[in-house]
Amino acid sequence: MNKTLQEKITFTKVDYSDKKLSYHEFDSCTFINCVFSKSDLSNSDFLDCHFKECSFSMVKLNNTGLNNARFTGCKLLGIDFTKCKDFLLSFGFDTCSLDYSTFFKKKIKNTIFKECTIKEADFTETDLTASGFLNCDLSRTIFMHSVLEKVDFRTAYNYSFDLELNRVKKAKFSSAGIIGLLDKYQIIIE
Repeated sequence: MNKTLQEKITFTKVDYSDKKLSYHEFDSCTFINCVFSKSDLSNSDFLDCHFKECSFSMVKLNNTGLNNARFTGCKLLGIDFTKCKDFLLSFGFDTCSLDYSTFFKKKIKNTIFKECTIKEADFTETDLTASGFLNCDLSRTIFMHSVLEKVDFRTAYNYSFDLELNRVKKAKFSSAGIIGLLDKYQIIIE
């Protein structure tokens, strides 16, 4: 099936709720204050696109391509990124809500999460090499059998994970954040 191509277009306050945007290709487009609630973005590609203040609740991303996608001030609650295409998957998040989202088994090296809430998200078996969680709330987020090598956790907070169940070589932590790495030992630090 041929894809509908949209290039260098700015979409402002468009409501895509419950709409099917399958088999579209968006190249260098900007979406501002758009609503994608319950949208079906399956088999579409977003190349070099920027999403600003958009809402993505219950969106379908089956075989969706996100190549160099940027999200600023967006609500991406409960998004299943595992359904996205692996090929050229890359994105960045600034001041976004990613609570309850899953990145299970994804290779998302060099991904920057800046000033985001990422509560109860799942990064199990995810390769986050050289990524950064800059001033992010990671309450009850799962990191298990994950590649966290060279990841910057220095300004992240509320994280807790087992160092023995993750690869953490050269990961960066603040001294205050070390407490979350010792939770499994049930020790008291005063």
